[in-house]
Amino acid sequence: MILIKRDVIETIIEASKNTYPKEFFALLGSTKNSIVDELVVVPAIYGYGHTLIRSGLIPIDFNIVGSVHSHPGSSNMPSKADLNSFANFGRIHLIIAWPFNMDTIEVYDINGKKLAWRVIE
Repeated sequence: MILIKRDVIETIIEASKNTYPKEFFALLGSTKNSIVDELVVVPAIYGYGHTLIRSGLIPIDFNIVGSVHSHPGSSNMPSKADLNSFANFGRIHLIIAWPFNMDTIEVYDINGKKLAWRVIE
């Protein structure tokens, strides 16, 4: 079970709404007990249906456990490009789809398998 702090989820929802119709991208961090409790916004160019990540500017941070990005459409299933990038950013990957709320979030492992998750305070 993946545990994610409520403030991280709320920030993901708001950031996705604010960048719509472009994609939002960030990294996920865990500073204690395998709980996702950080959102690391990295230099990127948000596009329509893609995000160009400035990977050379991503900080070396051993607390990074995965990534999150938005899909401007109604599907939160990982694309082939998503699956190819998952291994570059850790083991936990969130995809949030339009209309960007708690019900449109899915969590995946690096192979695209859905993972159980819940929000904690």
